[in-house]
Amino acid sequence: MKKISYIIVIPFLFFISQSAYCQKYKTVSDTIKLNQEYLKVTNDIADINAKLLTSQENLKKYQSNAENKNSDAESSAASSSDQASKATNGSVKDARRAKKRAKAAFTDAKQSRDANDKMENEQKRMKKLNSDLVKKQERLQALDVMRAAINSLSVQQ
Repeated sequence: MKKISYIIVIPFLFFISQSAYCQKYKTVSDTIKLNQEYLKVTNDIADINAKLLTSQENLKKYQSNAENKNSDAESSAASSSDQASKATNGSVKDARRAKKRAKAAFTDAKQSRDANDKMENEQKRMKKLNSDLVKKQERLQALDVMRAAINSLSVQQ
């Protein structure tokens, strides 16, 4: 029974002491490094926020462009389909027109797909920027905790 309790207690104590030991900046002499990292993280957050704003503006443009391209592709496909049905009972001239409209419909469909891809890529970029922003904000909070711990040590001395 004693062996089991030792097996449970020792890793538990190690785990608890590990979190206190992991603090990177512990003493007053580390405040310079802490302030440098704090400034760097703050600048990174500002950069990410700026990138997010531009990305949101780009996303609006891409969404409107994708909607326009999708509607163009639909109308072009319908026109091509109508022309193809005329060409089945018509002349060679009708077949050539149907071929031209089919090429135009294909081009419009490719442009629509490209516009949708750009929009999806921008959404992925925004998602990545948001996750980076959350990580940087968490790091900033951890640095605030370290700064408070150092300040409390300096007040006690």
